[in-house]
Amino acid sequence: MSDIQDSEASQPREPNPAKPAPAASPATPQAADATAQPKPAEQPAKAVPPQAAQHAPLPPPPHHATDAPWAQTWHFLAARLRAMSDKAGRRVMQRTLKIGVSARIFHPESGSKGLRSKTLQYLEESIAQWVMSRDVLVFMIPTVNTNGLVHPSNIRLRDYAKNLDGLVLQGGADVSPQSYAQAATRPEWSGDRARDMYELELLHEFIEAGKPVLGICRGCQLINVAFGGTLYQDIATDVPSAIPHVNEMYDSNFHALQFPPGSSLATLVKTENAIVNSIHHQAVRDLGRDLSVEAVSGPDQIVEAIRYRKAPFVMGLQWHPEFHRSGGAELLDCTPILDSFLRTARETRF
Repeated sequence: MSDIQDSEASQPREPNPAKPAPAASPATPQAADATAQPKPAEQPAKAVPPQAAQHAPLPPPPHHATDAPWAQTWHFLAARLRAMSDKAGRRVMQRTLKIGVSARIFHPESGSKGLRSKTLQYLEESIAQWVMSRDVLVFMIPTVNTNGLVHPSNIRLRDYAKNLDGLVLQGGADVSPQSYAQAATRPEWSGDRARDMYELELLHEFIEAGKPVLGICRGCQLINVAFGGTLYQDIATDVPSAIPHVNEMYDSNFHALQFPPGSSLATLVKTENAIVNSIHHQAVRDLGRDLSVEAVSGPDQIVEAIRYRKAPFVMGLQWHPEFHRSGGAELLDCTPILDSFLRTARETRF
């Protein structure tokens, strides 16, 4: 009750005849509830003041934020290792390529003196300069002899394949018919069996290492022999209808190329009409296993380029691309072939 009601209650009043005085009754329900505690289930949710909300406890952090200190250290070290690995990868990709070139071999001449009485290993200048024109390092790979009595060594051709990024098999002496299980039909076509054995091992080591190989002239023939193919020992004798593939003009003897359907080489050089030099009297006869013909001589269909299908890049060219730039503008630009070889070297040097 209010104070006004209390003061009025203290004054005596005359009874109202029209309205009898109410009988005494127990306290009203509101008055009774005022003294009773509300039931827990009926209590309304208490509003949290803004100040209290700011100091309310936060929800638990994600699981990784509550890792033990050793786990946090591991996360830090893993991030550092990834950063170091990425940096090392960039350095490897930027490192100058190292390309090996197989050696030509000069065997001692009977009765000679001086250098001609020694075994010499060398490379033709133009092949090295052609490869180096793309700013890569070139190394001639010598033969190895782990059983040598004078200068024994544990270095193997496998070590060269492991540490170099690609291999170029350069031209030179004939491949020996013995290397494809045949006998020489004339003594002057007996070839260089010692070089065959060295280069066949070298070729297989680079292929086993997943490194690219580019064979030039003799190198093209050797790739075919390595996979069980055979050769024409002399084109003029074995294919009388063929055009002359070698004469006294040497690197100025040219002929046209044709690319068979599906040739990846045609896609690479982006032309259908190509002219190349011709400096060989031997050529691919029976194609080795898992090899495909990439180009042929237009006039007589003599094989001029082959590719090993089970490797990223193993290709043989019967002509000499290193002589093309000086041979004239009409000759095939072989730079895309070299660039594809070197690109594969970058991608496979891991």
